[in-house]
Amino acid sequence: MKRAALGSVLVSAVFACSLHAQSKLSPKWEELTAGEFRDAIQLSKGTCLLPFGILEKHGQHLPLGTDLLNVRHASLQAVQQEYAVVFPQYYFGQIFEAKHQPGTVAYSMELQLKLLQETTDEMARNGCKKIIVVNGHGGNEHLLPFFAQAQLDHPHDYVVYVLDGERSRPGGPPKKSTGIDYHAGENETSNTMVSRPDLVHLDRAASESGADQKRVNLPDDIYTGIWWYGRFPNHYSGDGSVATRELGEWNMNNWIAAIVEAIRAAKADEQSLKLQNEFYEKSKHPLDTRP
Repeated sequence: MKRAALGSVLVSAVFACSLHAQSKLSPKWEELTAGEFRDAIQLSKGTCLLPFGILEKHGQHLPLGTDLLNVRHASLQAVQQEYAVVFPQYYFGQIFEAKHQPGTVAYSMELQLKLLQETTDEMARNGCKKIIVVNGHGGNEHLLPFFAQAQLDHPHDYVVYVLDGERSRPGGPPKKSTGIDYHAGENETSNTMVSRPDLVHLDRAASESGADQKRVNLPDDIYTGIWWYGRFPNHYSGDGSVATRELGEWNMNNWIAAIVEAIRAAKADEQSLKLQNEFYEKSKHPLDTRP
């Protein structure tokens, strides 16, 4: 074989080995070596997930870390279909409404925002230029959009995307419960039967009430922070005793599909960072902006 041809074969072999090694990369940030992390960022095109959970009571039958366990499970399943780097366990969110329950860890408002900002800053410094915060906790539904909006306060060389909650679509196994199902009820319990079935104690689900106590009755367009405690003082909403793995698999598959779609959309997004930079420049001289 001629030397040039041999060299070409060797280069192709090395490239093939590199691709094979990359395909075997763990998506978990904490499991990668420093060298592997560099390859993972390249393979992910700088796209990283921050699955966001919480530590709070989930009735008498689910673990305190249910939200974190479920969102991380869905995220890790999603990156098997579309590779991205997944940040370690993150549970520093909004849960003031459950401070009266054992096991709840509620950080101050200031620390929540500061820690999240420094976390995304550090992720970006390490090459994560497209950060998808995958929300797994209802109490973050106001926090995370505010955080994403607050990124316009000063320049960043990365973009924050927020994927809030699970995707629902018609079909799937029929639900057995007919009432409210907000927290640790049929849906969430079913989901946990998929992510961590060993931690689900279905026999305990009916040991306390998840019914709406209706101690606060205000119009729907008036918000007060005590609404949750006023309606669900047991920090349980719904009926987890009727949960099924079939429903959990349906829910999880929908959630996983939504995360995969978000990863692909972020990877393909070439406009958001350009527009952010344009916005930052224009915001320095607002009087130059044409009315």
